[in-house]
Formats: sequence, structure tokens, C-alpha cells
Amino acid sequence: MSETLARPGLRVRPAVYGGAAAGLVLLALPFYLDRFWLQAGLFAMAAALGAIGINLLTGATGQLSMGHAFFLAVGAYGYCAFAGDGTDGLAGLGLPGWLAAVLAVALAGLAGGVFSPIAGRLHGAYLGIATLALIFIGQHVLFNAHDLTGGYNGRAVPPLSLFGLAFDDSELLVAQVPFGAVEKLWYLGLALLLGGVLFARGVLRGRPGRAMNAIRDHRIAAGVMGIPVARHRAAVFVLSSMYAGLAGVLLALVFQRTVPEYFGMALSLEYLAMIVIGGLGSVAGAVAGGVFVSLLPQLLTRYSDALPLVSAPGTGGIAPGEAARYLYGAAVVAVVLFLPGGLARLAARTPRAPETPTSTEPSGETR
Repeated sequence: MSETLARPGLRVRPAVYGGAAAGLVLLALPFYLDRFWLQAGLFAMAAALGAIGINLLTGATGQLSMGHAFFLAVGAYGYCAFAGDGTDGLAGLGLPGWLAAVLAVALAGLAGGVFSPIAGRLHGAYLGIATLALIFIGQHVLFNAHDLTGGYNGRAVPPLSLFGLAFDDSELLVAQVPFGAVEKLWYLGLALLLGGVLFARGVLRGRPGRAMNAIRDHRIAAGVMGIPVARHRAAVFVLSSMYAGLAGVLLALVFQRTVPEYFGMALSLEYLAMIVIGGLGSVAGAVAGGVFVSLLPQLLTRYSDALPLVSAPGTGGIAPGEAARYLYGAAVVAVVLFLPGGLARLAARTPRAPETPTSTEPSGETR
């Protein structure tokens, strides 16, 4: 007598297939899309990185920050200062691009570390007001430190080089498709975003994440349980600053020029809108919110001729950037009133298809 046993099948969730398909599509996009769409996607990646950082701070730990744009500026201008060779008359150390990018992120973290003793002891609106001072300080330095920042006109961004590959407009043929700076940066942006997402998810799912959520929900009870509240708050502030610095480096590489006006109060408010729309405390929500808020003004600019009430800047009517602020401002109100948890909660409510059985009973005997 022998028995035939069916081996249990491996259960693979549909999200795994969906993620793999989305990854393949993202890898193939530079072969088919023009420069506008790739550049818009890179802006969305940079926004998503910065949104993950402030979501760790505000969404997961409950610390309100109004100074996120300051740390983006530190990353962007830090990269220019480290990588610049001084031929444009501005200060520069002439370091390799990859080393300059690493040092720029570290510099943003150091700036966050300098402010972290204040962040560790303040919370709520008090911390928001304190971080607001960073915007005013940063704007004053950016506009007046001409030898370092270039003043009102900003400064050009040196191209990044990594493993002998220069992320500039020199053409590189890949499968008979010419790759310029935007196409090359696309894959760098994907790698940075994937690494940022995985690291943030690891932090939130581990002991640090549980401590952060406990501080957010009830800081006094967290202290009673033995969680060093001030130390965790300070550490998260530094981590959030480093995410912002990395986003600033990527933005600078895509823009190819840093402009002081960009790193103002409006940018910090946009990042707060990103995490509210996407979902506080959710890494996927931060990515979704960053993509939504960053792509909206670019799409309105692209299709301003075909949209009612929206017109190109300087031609009368509502400018695309202004219209975008109205729309995602309305989205913030709608999320707060009708969809607590943001887009991440909406995705979680989507009904899933029933799963098929993953194992079978032993078959009958054969005599």
C-alpha cells in the first residue's frame, strides 16, 4: 500500500504580484516616457523621501515640525558646497559627487542634531513654533551668504558621478535608447526611494517604532514604562532631518540649480499636507501623499490650456501652482472630516478577493 500526499502550496498575496508588476513598469518607463514625465516622477520621488522623514517625526512620534524645508535646503546646498570646484566663484571643496551626497545628508542630520535638544523637550504647537524659526534663519542665510549659496540667483548643481557613471546630459545608449541626466537619475531615485521605504518600515515595525507610537499616544505613560522620551524624540528628529537632506540632494540633482525662494514656508506646509493626505504614521501613505502633492501642480501646468479657470502664469486667471494649493488644501479638509487615516486607510478598506485553500488533504489509498 502506498500513499500519495499533495504538498501544500505556497500562499502568495496579490499585493506581491502587484508590487512586482509595478516595479517592472517603473524600471521600463525611461525607455518610453519623455523628459517632462520622468522629471515629474523624480520630483515625486524626492517629495516621497521627504514625506517619509516628516511622517516618522509627526505621524509616528507626534512631533509637529514646521521647519522641514530648512533641512531640505541644507541637503541641497550642502551637496553643492561639497561637490563644487569653485570655478563659478562660489565656495566648493571639489569632492567626488557620491561623497558630497553622503556628507550633505550627514550635514542635514548634524543640523537636526544641533536642534534635537530642543525637539526632545518640546512638543505640539510649541515645537512647531520653535521649528518655524529655522525657516527664517535658513532664508536669511540663503539670500545673504552669496559666496556659499549664490544669493537670490542660487547656484548651479554639479552633476553626480557614481562608479564611473556621470549623471549628466552626456548620452548613454541603452538598448538603442539615449539616456540623458533624467533617465539616469530615474534609477538612482528609485533605488533611494526603495531604500528609504524599507528602512522606515523596519524602524516602525521594530522596538523603536513601538516606542515612537507610545510617545505619540501618551508620552507620560511611555515615560513611566521606562521609555526615554526625550532621547527618542531627539533621535527621530535627527533621522527625519537626514531623510529631508537626502530629498534635498535629489531635488538639487533634478533641478540642476538651487534657488533660495523654493525652500520657504510654503514647502514646509506642502510636506505637512502630504502626510495628512497620505495618512499619518504610514510609510505607504507618505509616499502616496508625496506623489499626489508634488504631481498636482505639474499636471495642472502641463494641461492648463485644456482646463477651465486655470491658465499659464502671467496670463490671467488662476495659476497652476495656486490652483494646486487650493485643491490639496481641499483634500486635507476632506481627509480630516471624512477619511481619517488618509489614502493609506482608504487602501486598507479595499475589499480583497477570497483566498483559495493553500493545502489539500492526503489523497485516497492505492492498493
